[in-house]
Amino acid sequence: MDFNDIQSAWNNDTGSDIKVPTNLEKLKSANMPVDMIRKNLRNEFFIQLPAMILLGFLPQLLHLLPKYDTIFYLFYGIAVATSIYYFIKLYLFYRRIGNTTLDTKDNLYKTYFDIQLNMELYKSFTYSLIPFALAGGCLFVISKSPSILERYLISESSSNFPFTILILIFIFLMLLIGLMTEVWVNYYYGKYAKQIKKVIDELKEE
Repeated sequence: MDFNDIQSAWNNDTGSDIKVPTNLEKLKSANMPVDMIRKNLRNEFFIQLPAMILLGFLPQLLHLLPKYDTIFYLFYGIAVATSIYYFIKLYLFYRRIGNTTLDTKDNLYKTYFDIQLNMELYKSFTYSLIPFALAGGCLFVISKSPSILERYLISESSSNFPFTILILIFIFLMLLIGLMTEVWVNYYYGKYAKQIKKVIDELKEE
């Protein structure tokens, strides 16, 4: 084979046999769900922090009776302390997945389980605020209608019907908030975790 034959063979090589490793492409595809999770977390921080501050002005906005201010701010203070703890945890998670490079299967596994763990943390955060929200709601109802407290807590009536209604309302609200939390977490975080899990499953098959 002379030089012209070699040059002709070189020119005819289109590189069609060159393939990008599928593992690398699959690992890269996992970055998009992680970016979306970080984006959603960032948006929630910017919404929840101002909302938490605004809640501190509810007694003035809703004209709560001054004698109930101390009780309200006691619940509010505990709720804020609880929120700060969870905000710090979720912020560290936000930073952690942002600094993780999904260039190996091990890192992908670690990130996936980290996301799963913090999804449960997010749910715990929501559930931990339910008692404070219900207590605050009851406080405002009592403030607007003090006779309710006198009628059902001080009255010597043997009828438990009002308390039964309150318990049923409490159970209904708990179930409703639990359902909404599950839907919220699944929509904003769970579906992206499933995309990462799909990549992991595909890598297992190779």
